[in-house]
Parts: sequence; structure tokens; C-alpha cells
Amino acid sequence: MTTMSRDAYDRITRRKIVYLIVVIGAMILTFFIDIMTGPAWLSMKEVIQAIFWPGQSDPMVEGIVWIIRLPVAFMAISVGAALGVAGAEMQTILGNPLASPYTLGISGAAGFGAALAMVLGVGAVPYAQEFLVPLNAFIFSLITCMTIYMLARGRKKNQTETIILVGIALLFLFNAFLALLQYMASENELQAVVFWLFGSLMKATWPKLAIVTVVLILLIPLFARDAWKLTALRLGDSKAQSLGIDVRKLRLRVFVGISLITATAVCFVGTIGFVGLVAPHISRMLVGEDQRFFLPLSALSGALLLSAASVGSKMIIPGSIFPIGIITSFIGVPFFLALILTRKEGHW
Repeated sequence: MTTMSRDAYDRITRRKIVYLIVVIGAMILTFFIDIMTGPAWLSMKEVIQAIFWPGQSDPMVEGIVWIIRLPVAFMAISVGAALGVAGAEMQTILGNPLASPYTLGISGAAGFGAALAMVLGVGAVPYAQEFLVPLNAFIFSLITCMTIYMLARGRKKNQTETIILVGIALLFLFNAFLALLQYMASENELQAVVFWLFGSLMKATWPKLAIVTVVLILLIPLFARDAWKLTALRLGDSKAQSLGIDVRKLRLRVFVGISLITATAVCFVGTIGFVGLVAPHISRMLVGEDQRFFLPLSALSGALLLSAASVGSKMIIPGSIFPIGIITSFIGVPFFLALILTRKEGHW
């Protein structure tokens, strides 16, 4: 590598690091704003005192921060990061810019599983009444991911296209089953199902947050370990195979990880669209396909988007909280259209 090309490489790398730092800073800012906003507004001073010096703050403010708002704010970060990572790796292994947990029917499967528990009281795991809804959502998401992959695995050619088409077919199937359950539901059951499908962070608790965060912390390093292989995969299957990469095993390994991370995220917060679709596109436009930067920036972008959506859900009408899924759609649709219309050639 010549001195000039080395300098150019270092300059590009520094620019990518700056992007990461800027997104981290924006995410931290929205995190604190998320804690400040709500039916009862808090000042930054009150929030910082309640978090870092709990004994010296107002007991009521301390209760609001630690019991209600901190779990919600952290859940927005964790779930957003999980959806961002899942979308990024889906788009990488499938080579399709429209791949995401939502468009492949995984979120639809979670919605059907949750509705099955709410309307009919049917659980995939017996004797788990307390966690019936999230467990159903988790298991149906996981089964759907495995079904998609197993159906595609039987084909020697066009595996990625098969995964996408099977996912879309299952999305419509689960939507049909979901409509049937909604038709059968009582008024109270229907209200519960619709609220879950809108997506909400309001039921976040420390134990639920711990589960999502632990899964995220365990799986991101596994994806990072395959960073150069995933980067090479974007050059095409034949090119990756010529570099000694077992493409089939790589896809299976990453797809299993995506299944776990997606199922864990959606089972607690409901259906949240566009985060897993938009976050990877933002990251790709900023840092390209290099997984060393693309993976962490997708996680951070997803966390920033969902945290900002959480803030927006509490600021539209003061004193009321909109379902987070509605806000992500309002943000995601125009943003995604803008990305498509202004994208540079060669991104895909």
C-alpha cells in the first residue's frame, strides 16, 4: 500500500469513527430527553440527581425515574439496537435492501402468537400463564425464522430469493390468521391485541430489559467475529467461496442469531416497524459495507431511532403517550423514501 493510499485509508477510517462518536452522542442525548419527558416533565438536573445521587433527590422524582422511565428509556435503546443489528445482518446475508424482521413476517408471527394467547388463552408453553403473551410471541417468531430457512435450504439455487418470498408469504398468512382472531375477540380482548400490535415500551421492566440486553450482548460479538466474512459476502457468493468461506454455514449461523435477537426484542414490546429497515440504510450510507463499522453503527442508529421515537410518542399531545409503532412508521416511511430517492449509485 502506497503512502498516499494509506493516508486516504486512514482518513476514511477516522471519518467512520467520527460518525460512530456523533451517533453515540445523539443517542445519549435522546436517552436523557426520554427520561425527562412524560406526563410529568422533569428537568435535566432532577434526572441526573435521581440517577447518580438517589439519596439526595426528591423521593417522588426518584420513583418516577427508577421505576418507570429508566426501564422504558433503556428498553428503547436495547430493542432499537437489536432491530438495527437484525436488519443489518438480514440485508447482508440475503443481499436484499428490503429485508428486515418486519418485511420477512417475523414480527407478524410474533403478533399472531401474542393474539393467540390474549384471545384464546392458548400457549406454546403450558403452565406459563404469567409470561404467556411474550413466550408465545417469542416462540412463534423463532419457529417462523426456522421455517423460512428450512424451506429455503431445500433449494440448491436462489436460496436468498426463496427466503424473502417465503417470508412475505408467511407475513400475509399470519396477517390473515390475526384478522380472524380479531374478528373472534371480545371488545376487551380486541383492545389488548390492537394495543400490542401498535408496539409499546410502557410495560418495560428491569427483568424484561435484562433479558433483551443479555441476548444482545451475547450475540453482537458472535456477529462481529464473522465481520470480514460478512463483508466478503457482499461481493457475491462465488467471490466469498473463493476466499475459503463456507457461505451456507455462515448464512445458517447468522440467521439463527438473527432469529434469537429478533424474537427476544419483539416479544416484550410488540410490533415495531421500519427500525430494522431504516437503521442499516443510514449506516450503509455513512460507513459503507465494512462490518467493523457497519454492524456497530446499525445498532447505534437503531437505538437512536427508537429512542427518538419514544420521545416523540410523549410530545405529540402533552399528557398522553402514543404507541411507539405508530411513531416509528411516521418517522420511518418518509425517511426511507428520502433514502431511496437520494441514495447514491452502487449502494446495492
